[in-house]
Amino acid sequence: MSDDQQFAIPQSVREMAERNVEQARQAYAQFMDVARQAQGMVTKSHEAAAESALDVQSRAIGFAEANIEAGFKFARDLAKAGDLQEALALQQDFARQQMQSYTEQTQELSQLLGEAAQKAPKPGQ
Repeated sequence: MSDDQQFAIPQSVREMAERNVEQARQAYAQFMDVARQAQGMVTKSHEAAAESALDVQSRAIGFAEANIEAGFKFARDLAKAGDLQEALALQQDFARQQMQSYTEQTQELSQLLGEAAQKAPKPGQ
């Protein structure tokens, strides 16, 4: 087997990797939308609601930091991969873990946003 054939990545594997990356990107975009909404709430609310919004913003920043750290850990692990198969397994595991993490983060932020919205003053108050 020539060196070119030995390192060829099958089309199905490339497609799976692309799907995983796209799903992670979409989840991250959704997470960032929620974080932006939380930040906007800070400027539009009274003291009690502002405190809730600050809690949301603080959690969003914490999530962003955790996600960035996970990305750096993935990069470190990937750099240590011994072969293509290990690298692909690491990528698939990272994508799965991040999708789960993004889902949990989005749910928590949605709940916090809902609680903050209940504390927000109603129009005309």
